[in-house]
Amino acid sequence: MRTLPRPGRRARYVAVKAAYGGGGFGTALGLGYAVLVTEAKLARKTIGPPKTQAPRAAGSYGRGRRGQQPVHLVVLGDSAAAGLGCELADQTPGALLAGGVARDLRRRVDLEVVARTGARSADLEAQVGQALRRPVDAAVIVIGANDVTHRVPIASATRDLRRAVQALREAGAEVVVGTAPDLGSVKPLLQPLRTIAAQLSRRLAAGQTVATVEGGGTAVSLGDLLGPEFSESPHLWSADRFHPSPEGYRRIADVLLPALLQSLGVDIPVSVPISDSVQDVQLAARVAAREPGVEVDPLPEQAGAGRLALLRRRLPLVGRGAPAGPTGAGELADELSDGEPAH
Repeated sequence: MRTLPRPGRRARYVAVKAAYGGGGFGTALGLGYAVLVTEAKLARKTIGPPKTQAPRAAGSYGRGRRGQQPVHLVVLGDSAAAGLGCELADQTPGALLAGGVARDLRRRVDLEVVARTGARSADLEAQVGQALRRPVDAAVIVIGANDVTHRVPIASATRDLRRAVQALREAGAEVVVGTAPDLGSVKPLLQPLRTIAAQLSRRLAAGQTVATVEGGGTAVSLGDLLGPEFSESPHLWSADRFHPSPEGYRRIADVLLPALLQSLGVDIPVSVPISDSVQDVQLAARVAAREPGVEVDPLPEQAGAGRLALLRRRLPLVGRGAPAGPTGAGELADELSDGEPAH
């Protein structure tokens, strides 16, 4: 008789099933990896090594009320999380998210960015350790592109992500994960690499969704959020044609922000949910992998079980105004003098 996986192993089991979708794909996947190796070398040569580093966005955003503790927000992941391709710090995803939270929560946000260019899911353990040197209120993770291009097994990548989410949740942080973007939209990737990369990206994103939910976090699908427009709009790309431009990052931040605000208890209509449904987590993961902007949340009564999840679709976030900018030294000194303890 076939033995079903124990609940503690369900994340790995569902992630593998979502990723491979049956034995017939296994052979194609092996052939795809062989092609991916050759084409990836050409793509890396075309893209070249990063000529710059992402701007340093860490710091304080907005102002709080007297005696009010700031929100400690940490951004983890790879170059897309760090904002490689931006020229200014306030263009990066971390700054946009911190400014958006400060604006809508009306509290100061202390932003820390531990994301690193070239990071894979296996690097999240070290990033989590760095982040948890002080209490964390909320964490945003964007990871996965390098796992695809470096042929990291999906089961390994999703296991590492689940551990990171779980560690952050156990430390008391709210966690939002932007799942792997669709690499099929990247111009320097040639066919058949582009098609293969798109397939692998979606399967990794499905596995990441399961891993995130079972770890207690909220998964938000990035998918091909920018893919169709990127094909028509060069201004959404940075100079290397691999990383988004500041406008591209703004669109990513707009998709992540509603889930982040909701996790922090914002009670204003930051965006309008157009549908909520409870689904099997594997089905929810597959839907999210092909529909950018979809959120998948754990159900409180299902925490740790991983069988059911809440699938939420939202209208785009609009009309919120500009995010709060970095807090000036003078403003910060004034706030601290009002009675808030220094960190």
